[in-house]
Amino acid sequence: MPEAATQPRSVVIHPAINRPNQLLGGDRELVLSTVLIAATLGLSLATWWGVVVAALFWIGAIGALQRMGKADPQLRQVYLRHIRYRQFYPAKSGLYSRCVPVAARWR
Repeated sequence: MPEAATQPRSVVIHPAINRPNQLLGGDRELVLSTVLIAATLGLSLATWWGVVVAALFWIGAIGALQRMGKADPQLRQVYLRHIRYRQFYPAKSGLYSRCVPVAARWR
């Protein structure tokens, strides 16, 4: 048997397909909403110190979002899934802990 037939087929995947969707190093939706909140804050206060507060808020939020993006690019999606399924997976364990009832359609 030829050696090419025994080797598994390999397919090159372009990195842009597999890369998370980030903007300025953070989650795209969170960064855009932070920009919107900072702009609203700066324009609604309409003073020079309001613009400074909005800029400091935006810089701090972008720094936090960049750290989140570097630690885990999918952190927002994981957190939202955790909140959605919290009732199914209670954080209680032990001998006398209460069991979560199983839905009838799962049986």
